Amino acid sequence: MFVSEVGVRRVTNTRLIDHDGIVKYGDFLLHENGSFSQSNGDEDVIEVFDGSMRLITRSFQNWHTHLPMVLNRGMGEGLPLMEWLEKSIFPVEKFLTPEFVEIGTRAAAAELISTGTTFACDMYFHTEVIGETLAKTGLRAELCGPITDGLTPNFKPGSGDALKHMRSLIKEGSSRPDRISYGIGAHSVYVCSEETLRKASEVSKETNCKLSIHTSETRKEVADCHSLTGMYPIEYLDSLDFFSDGNTVCAHCGWVTKKEMRILAKHEAHAVHCPTSNQKLACGGTLSYPAMIEAGVDVRLGTDGAASNNSLDMRSESKAASLVQRHDHWDARILDPIETWKLATKGSTDWITWNLDDIRMRPIGRDNRRILANTIYSGGDVLDVFVGGEAIRRNGKTLTIDESKACKDIEDAAIDYYSEI
Repeated sequence: MFVSEVGVRRVTNTRLIDHDGIVKYGDFLLHENGSFSQSNGDEDVIEVFDGSMRLITRSFQNWHTHLPMVLNRGMGEGLPLMEWLEKSIFPVEKFLTPEFVEIGTRAAAAELISTGTTFACDMYFHTEVIGETLAKTGLRAELCGPITDGLTPNFKPGSGDALKHMRSLIKEGSSRPDRISYGIGAHSVYVCSEETLRKASEVSKETNCKLSIHTSETRKEVADCHSLTGMYPIEYLDSLDFFSDGNTVCAHCGWVTKKEMRILAKHEAHAVHCPTSNQKLACGGTLSYPAMIEAGVDVRLGTDGAASNNSLDMRSESKAASLVQRHDHWDARILDPIETWKLATKGSTDWITWNLDDIRMRPIGRDNRRILANTIYSGGDVLDVFVGGEAIRRNGKTLTIDESKACKDIEDAAIDYYSEI
């Protein structure tokens, strides 16, 4: 496992943007605990580097992923969600192995790091393989292992073994507990029975772990749930006492009533906006950011998997979030650069740097007034990534992953993976 020297770094003659989106100038110390301070120039540090052509910012946080599904990138293009799942994704996942998961996770981690993301909330099979692979990369993650009724290729459907395994894994923890934690993933109301949903919730409450679920992603899902239960998905989950207060992650939330928004707020759930995936799969609805905020819901941003998004790039996801909200609500003031920045970096305690020699970051403008908008909307180069005082990317090169090998490995794995069908 690669681990760089950990400590305080001094960056001179630079610009820095914290969560507030305001540009600050000068010489700064980046501390191991994620804080920063002005430098006097005489502190004991492990490194000093010139920041005159760099912009220092908080890192992105990706709140909904299926990391190993990089293996499925570009698969089943042009299909609606359920047809895409049933014809392209579920059949091939029957042949998923720990080796494929490891290779896919490593490639996903390389993409996250190179695009400035240091945290992912993931839901996928062979969760411990994902965890130990990510531990070697230096990233942070909440990894929610699926316990769905019939979609667990690593466990016999209906045996309860997936839930037992995840409970054990949560209690045991990862090899880097300060970076990697385990949780429970209940895929959705349409593939989980009432019993499965209740048991998932019980484990989350018992262990205080994250509880992740796809919620109200499509109109059909919402209509089917109402037809079967007389309730909409979030109402139904609330009736089962599903929500683990402060720990529930609800991905998508594209077809949600105001009553359901109040339920999410009551339980301090994270509602994850996944605009690119929702648009690509023609879900017809995306999370309503203004209504969620008005209801007091904690909104986060996520890409979904690289299979339904084609990317894990939070730079482009931030742009998509801002644009679709303005478009859907006919209001160009929604999610301005500062509000978008707060959404995309919320919870980050890590730092990244951007290359100001990149033409996409120019013009900076008088008093650097254009720099934040360029950062969000133009997709510039990420040079450095620091997690907990550890450098995992420096000068445009990721230190914890051999990217060339990751490219070759995933190419070979994809050929082997799909040869089974």
